[in-house]
Amino acid sequence: MWIDTHCHLDAPEFGDQHILAVQARQRAAAQGVGLCVIPAVERSNWDTVRLLAHRLGDAYALGIHPLYVPHAKDDDLAALDAALTEHRDDPRLVALGEIGLDFFVPALCEPAMRERQQRFYRDQLQLARKHGLPVILHVRRSADVLLRHLRELPASGGIAHAFNGSAQQAQAFIDLGFKLGLGGAVTFEPALKLRRLAQVLPLSALVLETDAPDMPPHWLYATAAERAVGQPQGVNTPAELPRIGGVVASLRGIDPAVLAQVTTANARAALPRLARLVTATP
Repeated sequence: MWIDTHCHLDAPEFGDQHILAVQARQRAAAQGVGLCVIPAVERSNWDTVRLLAHRLGDAYALGIHPLYVPHAKDDDLAALDAALTEHRDDPRLVALGEIGLDFFVPALCEPAMRERQQRFYRDQLQLARKHGLPVILHVRRSADVLLRHLRELPASGGIAHAFNGSAQQAQAFIDLGFKLGLGGAVTFEPALKLRRLAQVLPLSALVLETDAPDMPPHWLYATAAERAVGQPQGVNTPAELPRIGGVVASLRGIDPAVLAQVTTANARAALPRLARLVTATP
């Protein structure tokens, strides 16, 4: 089986009543995707991801995404602490996330917003330590700063989502007990650095993800020129995970079944509460 360690099945692309999410999840199950992890992004969707995970038989994480920090309220952190306490015995709550830093969006790079992002990030790392949860990290042009804070406030492991950094940064995350998430970006042939990392990083460090409905693999991606003439952008779903895994397996020269087995074990190591949900050895 496969585990999609990062997918936003509560996103608007899946409909207000999540009917499309249910259908997408059924297609993924038919492709061998046994479990998905649904991270939250802001206070308003904490209940949504929790209820959806229970509805789908999946797992979830609670947190405040850096892209949502600009309109987050300071008391959202206290609310997150309360939510983690309230649901601490929920076996489907497996991590604190999605949290981290984003230094790609220009508005988030302004000095005041950089500082606010880092404060929310550090406060959430402290909550992860308090509640004994691993973290799911958003790392976009921010790896070195993010790693600095992690060294000061070590987390109990987790996943660096959509990793696309250097080999040195990859090793730094691994040394801190993190797994590295690979998704649709690795399927693009021009992504030479990322594809090389997918080949040479320790297999024990890798987990797979779709980031659905975002981060589409190349077979779903429509260029700006194609979209201009009416070709729609494909909607990414967890059903694409085995094919993404097939690309990674091909890059490494191993059987996809082996990759499925190892990355499932890696996901369970990164997010130990998954063991309650995945009872059989893949």
